[in-house]
Amino acid sequence: MKKAILLSALLISSMLISACSPIEQGLTAVYSAVSFNKDDRRSAGTIIDDGSLLITLNNIVKEDGVLEDANISFMVYDSVVLMTGEVPNDDLMERLENQVKSRSLPIKQLFNEVSVMSSSNYLSRAKDNIITLQVEILLQDQNAFNSKHIKVLTDRKIVYLMGAVTNREADYATNQAAKAKNVAKVVRLFNYLS
Repeated sequence: MKKAILLSALLISSMLISACSPIEQGLTAVYSAVSFNKDDRRSAGTIIDDGSLLITLNNIVKEDGVLEDANISFMVYDSVVLMTGEVPNDDLMERLENQVKSRSLPIKQLFNEVSVMSSSNYLSRAKDNIITLQVEILLQDQNAFNSKHIKVLTDRKIVYLMGAVTNREADYATNQAAKAKNVAKVVRLFNYLS
């Protein structure tokens, strides 16, 4: 019975998280910077820049009517951008890349993990959100480092980790993320601290 209640709570949370618009997610990042999180290893200015960049990237997809059939997600950390999701054909993949690269955006590095395939359904995206939530809980339930140093995004059961961490923290976070149920793979996109 407890498992059923927990699963229901996770599913509802996942639906609520995925219902948040990309603009709201970007504004949340900007708001976090304004209230400046002392646990973040980025400066308040960098957090604001990352939030603004996230809003801009999401608007590029939202404002392009041709890309509306695509399912694209972005994660930004210290001007490094991860782009995941699906586009239905190679032409849309090229269009997406051109839209992002043709703007004068302050992107240090772009990781394009978008696949050419039919768009994932709502249930698979909800499952990805549940995996992200599990990983975030696993990262919070430890004393090795502050979980706020790492951002998590899951797409097609692949967990992407970004942040500024030491090698030890990266290894620990990767091992914790791999423990989440239904994870197919963990990809590390860290900025390593000495």
